[in-house]
Amino acid sequence: MLADPPAEVTVTPECIEKFNELKLGKSIKYIIYKLSDDYKEIVVEEASTDPEWENFQSKIMNAKASYKGKEGKGPRYAIYDFQYELDGGEGTRNKIVFISWSPDEGTLVFPRMTYASSKEALKNALNGLGAEVQANNEDEIEYSTILKDISKGKR
Repeated sequence: MLADPPAEVTVTPECIEKFNELKLGKSIKYIIYKLSDDYKEIVVEEASTDPEWENFQSKIMNAKASYKGKEGKGPRYAIYDFQYELDGGEGTRNKIVFISWSPDEGTLVFPRMTYASSKEALKNALNGLGAEVQANNEDEIEYSTILKDISKGKR
């Protein structure tokens, strides 16, 4: 029998502080958030200035989550500062994208359920998101897939 997820997952102040640094200072390229080991708080796992999408993607895709002695693929939330060129030479745009990564395969039920139920708490704490992406498989976390959608205003 599965335990119920915590009644309310809280967002730590560092989550908001790092987001504001990314949004206002533009020195941070991405932030990866995770649930604490007791599944009661959303915390910053990493904030990075690394501009390489492949490094970010690898960290997200290789994340782990544990519950009651078992380990599986780890869902994560992330903020990524996308920069892209508009068609026709109309200039460069930036869009701050909220990414919810929850792999369809290999994820334990309790972590996946808790991430799904606590996503809104984090999104509501972060003011200034430009787009949202829900990714559940490797194709959906490809740079070109996300860029295509956000540059056309689909997400």
